Amino acid sequence: MTINQNIKPVTVERKENLFVGGCDLTQLAKQYGTPLYVIDEDTLRGICNDYKQAFKKYPYTKMMYASKALCTSAVAKILDSEGFGFDTVSIGEIYTVLNAGISLEKVLFNGNNKTERELDFAIKNGIGRISVDNFAEIDLISNVCAKYNKTIDVLLRITPGIECHTHEYIQTGQLDSKFGFDLSQIDDVITKITSAHQNIKIRGLHAHIGSQIFEPKCFHDEIDVLIQEISRIERKFGIKLDEINIGGGIGVKYTENDTPPSIDEIANVIIESLEKHVEKYNAKPPTLYIEPGRSIISTSGVTLYTVGSMKQVPNMTKYVTIDGGMADNPRPSMYQAEYIAELVNEHSNRPLEKVTIAGRFCESGDILINNIELPKLESGDILCVYNTGSYNYSMASNYNRVEKPAMVLVKDGKSDIIVYRETLEDIIAHDSIPDRLK
Repeated sequence: MTINQNIKPVTVERKENLFVGGCDLTQLAKQYGTPLYVIDEDTLRGICNDYKQAFKKYPYTKMMYASKALCTSAVAKILDSEGFGFDTVSIGEIYTVLNAGISLEKVLFNGNNKTERELDFAIKNGIGRISVDNFAEIDLISNVCAKYNKTIDVLLRITPGIECHTHEYIQTGQLDSKFGFDLSQIDDVITKITSAHQNIKIRGLHAHIGSQIFEPKCFHDEIDVLIQEISRIERKFGIKLDEINIGGGIGVKYTENDTPPSIDEIANVIIESLEKHVEKYNAKPPTLYIEPGRSIISTSGVTLYTVGSMKQVPNMTKYVTIDGGMADNPRPSMYQAEYIAELVNEHSNRPLEKVTIAGRFCESGDILINNIELPKLESGDILCVYNTGSYNYSMASNYNRVEKPAMVLVKDGKSDIIVYRETLEDIIAHDSIPDRLK
């Protein structure tokens, strides 16, 4: 069993109150306020080790962290110290990694609409790889390289035609996708680059097949497509591509109904597929890039909320409202994502009741958890929602002009702020009133 199969951080323990990373969560809520994102460092480093151990059987593996899951300077430092590179999708993510003192040689720039400004920043600062997503950006990349007299290594992102059974919004490998080149376009891409853009060097192929994937066979089939295509390209063009990037997307356990494969299972399928298809297509074993994001950071994160008002609908639902919701965790509203929660403070004498945890924001759809059984809640209680490390802070907003929460890192009974809570001044910092309205 690997950590992606846990719902809770590895350091969770119940004394009178709930503890994570050796820290009493009631005290964290008191010290830093709520809502509060909490990242457990031991869990984060543990899952990094799970990945490294699982893939050590294939010596040409390079681990990349999908920064979109959670990108902060402190998280980047931890991942860098664990030997991971970074998959980035914006100038903001690239800047965060660079500002953390990390060489951009370890960074891949991915995305379907990279701007000239973003490409200029990335290339000027020594980005290691760019994943080319469409014809238009070939010329953009070449022009920026010429400006700085540089040559850039690229991967070609393809749509392998593999659909995984996950939410339609997080499928990325199907044929009808906004991402990447169709396989029928690859020859035209290679011809365009090799005939007119000598400052672009094609190193390999890149594909993503989705997120929250529970079917290891998807990766087996993806590798078949990639190795077969590399072999075909060598025969036709004489170009020896030596890298494949299979993306990430490995699932995690949000509720007891979720049954993600272990990292070991995924690694075994990937490595066996590589060995099989390298032999089948008479190819050289390529460097394998894998880009986990959610499965690296999700389980290490919890979010703390303070219970506020309650409403009992006669003969129907009892709503318990917290001081956060869809602005700090939009996933239930967007994807119908499910979570579990636990009462943090001591509650041994309280009866259980079934309630719906509602957010504070002005939308009827702002429901965090439907029909969960918890000890009878009271105003002022602290609630801990598990597995919120990925896509909570990353997708947070200022809806209703509410300040974004703080984030703390916990380890061995100590806590450190890694993202400060926004202030009211932050909310209006970029507002401007024209002179004619004054």
